Amino acid sequence: MFLGFLLGRLSSDLAIDLGTANTLVYVKGKGIVLREPSVVAVRKDAKANKVLAVGKEAKMMVGKTPGNIVAIRPMKDGVIADFEVTEAMLRYFIREVHNRRTLVRPRIVISVPSGITQVEKRAVRESAESAGAREVYLIEEPMAAAIGAGLPITEPTANMIVDVGGGTTEVAVISLAGIVYSKSVRVAGDKMDNAILQYIKRKYNLLIGEHSAENIKIKLGNVLPRSPFEEMEIKGRDLVSGVPKTITIDASGVCSAIAEQVGTIVEAVKSALEQTPPELAADTVDKGIVLTGGGALLRNLDKLLREKTGLPIIVADDPLSSVVLGSGKTLDNLDVLKQIMVP
Repeated sequence: MFLGFLLGRLSSDLAIDLGTANTLVYVKGKGIVLREPSVVAVRKDAKANKVLAVGKEAKMMVGKTPGNIVAIRPMKDGVIADFEVTEAMLRYFIREVHNRRTLVRPRIVISVPSGITQVEKRAVRESAESAGAREVYLIEEPMAAAIGAGLPITEPTANMIVDVGGGTTEVAVISLAGIVYSKSVRVAGDKMDNAILQYIKRKYNLLIGEHSAENIKIKLGNVLPRSPFEEMEIKGRDLVSGVPKTITIDASGVCSAIAEQVGTIVEAVKSALEQTPPELAADTVDKGIVLTGGGALLRNLDKLLREKTGLPIIVADDPLSSVVLGSGKTLDNLDVLKQIMVP
C-alpha cells in the first residue's frame, strides 16, 4: 500500500497524443515536454528484436537502413499496427520524460480516434499498462482537440472541430461534454505524402522516399495555389535509367496530386453538417468550425473549407499541439475527464 502511494508521489501524470506521424507527451504541471516522430528502429536478431533508436533518430533512418535493421512506424491510420513496438516506444517516452527513473507508474490519458473498435481500445490500454502506466484513461481525439483549442465543451452549444492528423481526419460536433456526431476518415497527412510520391513516380518516372514526399507537402502544399507557382528541386532515382536525377516541381502539381485526399476531407465536413441536429447547426453559423492537427497547416485549407461550407473557419492557435494540450488539461480536472473518457 505504502509502495503504491510512494510510486504515485514519484510519478507525474502524463497525457499522450499517440499519433500516426508524431507522439507528443504532456506532463502535469510542466506542459508539453516531448514531441517526437512515431518511429522505432529495430535490429532483427535470431533470438530477439532489439530497439536501436526511437523518435527523431529513428526517423532519420527511414529508407536508409541495412537489411537487418528496420525503421517501423507502429501506428497506422491512428491505431496500433505493431503492438510490441508501440509498447517499446511508449516505455521509452515515459522513461525519457521521467529522467530515466524506473520506479515510475504514472496515470496516463491517451487520445484515440473516434471510430476506434473495442479491440483497438484494448490494444492501446494494454500497451500503456505494459509500458508502466498505473491507470489508463482514453479520450476521443476530437474531444481532446476541442478542449485544447479552448472551446466551451460543457456548454449547450455546438462546438464543431476538424482534426486533420497524420493517419486520420476527425470531424465532430460536441455539446454538453458529449460528442453529438463524429466521423473518422482514414485519410490525412500520410495519404497525402503517398499521393505525392505516386504522382512524381507516374509523371516524372522518378522514385522518391517518404521523407522527401513529406518535405514537398510541407514546402509546396497549397490547396488553392496561384500563379506564379512556388517551385522546388527534388532528387530521386530515375526509374528508366536507374541513376539519381534532379527535377523541379511546382505547387500546382502538388495541388493536383493531393486533390483526392483534400476532397475526401471536405466531403467529411459537409457530411457532418448535414447530420447535425438543426439547433446545433444554427450555432455553427455563428461560431464556425475550428481546424486543428498538422493538416490545419496545409496552406489555404481553411479558405477552401470556407468556400465549400459558407461558414467561418478558425485555425487553432497551436494546431499541432491541440490534442495533447486538451488531454493534458483533463489531468487537472478529473470530473471532466470522467465525463468524457471512453469506456
